[in-house]
Amino acid sequence: IRRNRPSVWTFNRASEWWDVIVPETFLHLCNKLRPAMERWDTNFRVCVPLKKRIAIALWKLATGAEYRSIGHLFGVSITTVCRCVQEFCAAAETLLVPELIRYPDQEKFKEMAAYIENRWGLPHCIGAIDGSHIPIIAPEEYHCDYFNRKGWHSIILQGVVDGKGLFWNVFTGLPGSLHDARVLRLSTLWELASRGNHIPANTRNIGGVTAGYYILGDSAYPLQNWLLKPFIDTGHLTAEQQVYNIKICRARVVVENAFGRLKGRWRCIMKRNDCAVNLVKSMVLTCCALHNLCESHGETYENAWDLPAAAETVVAVPQAVEEEGRDVRAGLMRYLNS
Repeated sequence: IRRNRPSVWTFNRASEWWDVIVPETFLHLCNKLRPAMERWDTNFRVCVPLKKRIAIALWKLATGAEYRSIGHLFGVSITTVCRCVQEFCAAAETLLVPELIRYPDQEKFKEMAAYIENRWGLPHCIGAIDGSHIPIIAPEEYHCDYFNRKGWHSIILQGVVDGKGLFWNVFTGLPGSLHDARVLRLSTLWELASRGNHIPANTRNIGGVTAGYYILGDSAYPLQNWLLKPFIDTGHLTAEQQVYNIKICRARVVVENAFGRLKGRWRCIMKRNDCAVNLVKSMVLTCCALHNLCESHGETYENAWDLPAAAETVVAVPQAVEEEGRDVRAGLMRYLNS
């Protein structure tokens, strides 16, 4: 006996945009996420195909559009769009993030340091760190904690990139009212690097000082043996300090560019996100992994996607807490001025 497929709670929506206009496939992404996102038809309903569900989620991440407009575009319900986004981000956290954002091994550290030295002349440097605010709707609980110094609610994304602008460490989800230095101290990067377990003990003589690998930060971060920053410009910097600052800032711009390209390509984290905080955190991690995927695969990035330049006020760390890293910074300054 052949059953007629029930259509009591289905609604016929137009899906020509997806069926006709979209020419590209994402086989790599689909194959990676298939184990977690594959669904099958039932006697009551035909499931949305895997490729289409992934495309729906990517459209939300890339545009930040409302669920309703995405539903009209793909010919599905608002509930389906919401479910696709949640399932995609959960699958990406499980399958993509560990593969695409991972701590480098010893050989990778050497490769990253060689690349930065060849490009910017900084010996033994393995990347740069920065923080970025991700706009959110004020949560019902502890909303004051998420109100940042810029005057809106956010969570903070802390990212470390290599010389090519690829993230190799990310930490996100803390309230926007926290200072960047506080976010760093609460992250696993601080705990591991401070104990010497994160960055390999590969030392080199730099300007007469034995130094290990280090990353670059701005004035918001505490000076450490493994985290160097510019001298604060008091108007009385020496010529050597000025040269040091210029070369440090030229190299550190790689992390600013990475954040710019991240938000330019994935607009859901550029404008105020209408999702719950936990989902926003998952979306941020997913977008960082997708950034690495797109950059490493040479995907096109349009200059028109660049965000307008905005003046960023950096709140410096008080000098009283600057206890470490002076010798390494002095050695690097001598090296760069030699």
